[in-house]
Amino acid sequence: MKIVRYHNNENREEYGILLDERIRVIDGTPFDDIIKQTDLYRDASAVKLLAPCLPSKVVAVGVNYRSHGEEMSHQIPDEPLIFIKPSTSVIGPGDSIVYPESSKRVDYEGELGVVIKMETRHVSRPEAPDYILGYTCVNDVTARDIQASDKQWTRSKSFDTFCPIGPCIETELDPDNAQLETLLNGQLKQKTSTGDLVFPVYELVSFISRVMTLLPGDVIATGTTSGIGPMQRGDTIEVKIDNIGTLRNRVV
Repeated sequence: MKIVRYHNNENREEYGILLDERIRVIDGTPFDDIIKQTDLYRDASAVKLLAPCLPSKVVAVGVNYRSHGEEMSHQIPDEPLIFIKPSTSVIGPGDSIVYPESSKRVDYEGELGVVIKMETRHVSRPEAPDYILGYTCVNDVTARDIQASDKQWTRSKSFDTFCPIGPCIETELDPDNAQLETLLNGQLKQKTSTGDLVFPVYELVSFISRVMTLLPGDVIATGTTSGIGPMQRGDTIEVKIDNIGTLRNRVV
């Protein structure tokens, strides 16, 4: 099931289930105890897709593919290396990534995103699937030069528009075997399987929940693979994950 969030033709926000060219409207939100489908449908081409959830925070994971650690000369950590991107960095599919004047190099990082379903605190790895609503595409946009100069990651990861998410939340996906590609202006730059994650999805949910409470709609960005690189103003960046779709944004 593909869950989307959007503005309808009356510019009102709704959640719905994407069915090819139509969207079946949900009564309430997908974070309710039961997803209530209505008999109302929208034309998918007539709505503006938004980020599929409104996270209070995005918890991102650094150096979670060995190939990325090697290209960045980072040692693989013994435990997940986590940091936070603020909610104000989140944008949706089709929205613009704004290149900040204070940076000379802004990179793409295509990642699998995990969307949390309910309040999550101190859960075990076997319990983790019960707390996941589904999965989405994330671009962990990074001001690489600022990251290097600051020696820590908050500023470089937190600019407004630096966390595109979307286009939907796919509830039926094997997080241990999802195929991911990142394309810059149509040219393949990153290609991986989540089977290569150092710390897999359920382990990440358990680990993070023992550090902080995850709230409904929060997103875990699970890390990027090798092939990162710079974007320029005017570029189009796409993150594709099988069964989820394509997250497409333009740099301005």
